[in-house]
Parts: sequence; C-alpha cells; structure tokens
Amino acid sequence: MTEQNDQPIRGILSINKPKGLTSMMVCRVVKGRLKSGGAPKKVKVGHGGTLDPLASGVLVVLIGKATKQQDRIMGTKKAYRAVVDLAHTSESCDMEFEPIPSEIEREPSLEEVRAACDRFVGDVEQVPPMYSAVWVDGKRAYHLARDGIEVELKSRTIRIDSIEIVDYKWPMLEIDIKCGKGTYIRSLARDIGVELGVGGMLASLVRTEVGDFVLDDAMELDDVPSPLDPWDLPTDGLL
Repeated sequence: MTEQNDQPIRGILSINKPKGLTSMMVCRVVKGRLKSGGAPKKVKVGHGGTLDPLASGVLVVLIGKATKQQDRIMGTKKAYRAVVDLAHTSESCDMEFEPIPSEIEREPSLEEVRAACDRFVGDVEQVPPMYSAVWVDGKRAYHLARDGIEVELKSRTIRIDSIEIVDYKWPMLEIDIKCGKGTYIRSLARDIGVELGVGGMLASLVRTEVGDFVLDDAMELDDVPSPLDPWDLPTDGLL
C-alpha cells in the first residue's frame, strides 16, 4: 500500500441532484467512482439532507470520515425555489401521483396569497406528508402508504424564516423559502392551499442552498470525475 493510501479518506461534494434520482442513488454513483479511483469497497458515502426524487438542487455528499459531520450539515439552514399548483392536490402533495382538480369558488388575490404565506413564517406546526421518510413504528411512512396502510402522522415544530413571492399567475405560485431542518416543502404547499381554501401541491422544487453551499457552485453529477481520487477530495465546508 502506498503512503498516499495510508491517509484517511475525507471529503465533501456539493452536487446539483438531477430530478428523478433519489439522494441515495447519487451517493451510490459517487461511491462507485471513488472505488474506481482506488477507494476500499466499504468507503462511507452519505448526504447532508434528503431531497425528494422529483426535486433537484443542492445535495451535500459526505465522504469517508466527513460522514461524521452529517448531523451538523443537516442542521444548517436551507433555501428552496418552489412552484405551487393552487388548482390541484395529490396524494403525495407533489407530481408523484396524478393531480386531482380542486373545486375553486374564486381565485385568491395576490394580497390574499401573500397574507397566507406570511402565516407560515416563524415557528410553526407542520404535519409531514404521508409519502415521506418519517419513521412510524419502525417503518418509513412512504412504505406504509404504498402498502395501503393509513396512519396519522403527528405534527412537529419547524422553523420557516421567510417566504418570498417570486411570481403569481393563477394557479401557479412561485416562492422562495428559507427554513430550518425538517421542513417539508410539500406540506407547506398543501397548507398554503388549505389556508386559501383552494388546492395546493408542488409542481416543482429546487433546493438552492444548504448552509454555505449554494446552487451556483454545485457540480453536475455527470461532471463528478470517474475515476474519483479518494485522497484528493474537496474539504471546504468541513470542520
């Protein structure tokens, strides 16, 4: 074994996760490229906060000894750009399931939409979507949902620092959200709709920030080198 290979593996990658892949799929791609670069088969690769398959954006991938900082990265502030469809709902609160048209008495005004968004800024109670990774009696909620088992998920306190309206043309509402750990943007889309008495589901979602990691600096998954040198990884953002 060379002197270089005696060194511990430690690194961090900020990747623009493509829509359609799970966060763990991205980790498996990175792990495969590390192994092709000489890393041991058991090299650890994790991430600093799950992104839903239908979402894209910043996914912080932690490698080797850097995986010990997972909780710290997950605890940092997040930012998202979301498009909410106020004319439809869905079982998953996003486009995973067929959108269901809502009965709309009238289209809410921009002022009403802004007031509804403002009600969800601060420390708020939020119920996760049924199709989520929340643990229920030792199983993920989405596994129970796909098995047709109905469970009542408990609300929990989350922090939303700001919701800014980027654009509103009925029925689409585009918003920028800054929030803390554990916030489900799908639930926020649902709840804004409930507040307005209309529909509410995610049409699209991009995570633009995780702590100091921003989308403009994130690398595309296809640009991650293959092979990837496990002893020459970026460490910016690690303690």
